[in-house]
Amino acid sequence: MLRLAVGIAVSCLFLSPAQAAEPQYAIFAGGCFWCVESDFDDVSGVLETISGYAGGKTENPTYADYAKGGHREVVRIKFDPDKVSYAELVGVLFHTTDPTDGGGQFCDRGFSYTTAIYALTEPQAMQAKAEKIKAEAELGRPIATPVEGPATFWPAEDRHQDFAARNPIRYWYYRNGCGRNRAVEALWGERAYAGVSH
Repeated sequence: MLRLAVGIAVSCLFLSPAQAAEPQYAIFAGGCFWCVESDFDDVSGVLETISGYAGGKTENPTYADYAKGGHREVVRIKFDPDKVSYAELVGVLFHTTDPTDGGGQFCDRGFSYTTAIYALTEPQAMQAKAEKIKAEAELGRPIATPVEGPATFWPAEDRHQDFAARNPIRYWYYRNGCGRNRAVEALWGERAYAGVSH
């Protein structure tokens, strides 16, 4: 019996600890990428955000020509699935935008500023569609945000990365002047910015 106990104890010493889940990625369009990046930076479990362009037909788009190429402003989000789920991130996207607006977001109009979810896998697509149904039930109106398939992500220029953190005064005047917070709060009420720590 003692030999068995010692054997179990020794074998336990060599068991590897549970491995952390591999980081995953999400690509969302929510209007101005400065704002989307800033909001998701304040979500627990998000490891990194990068502003960029996606969904168009041209390669290597720049801020000067991305709209002509059919791209949207997007943010690629790297996250820890042990701390925040993809479905929760989709919920954050909805509750930090006006997903009922199919013509742009707030003061920024046109296709390049419309909301969209670029699902990178079939499970992501299924979760996004389920969250969309929940959001429609919560608001009592249709959600205009499409759930699209994978798209190539093109990082934006360095000057657009971490814009809110590097240019807080200019960013505040832009966001306030665009009416983003007021519109989101009017639409969602107490649920506005659900999941965001700011």
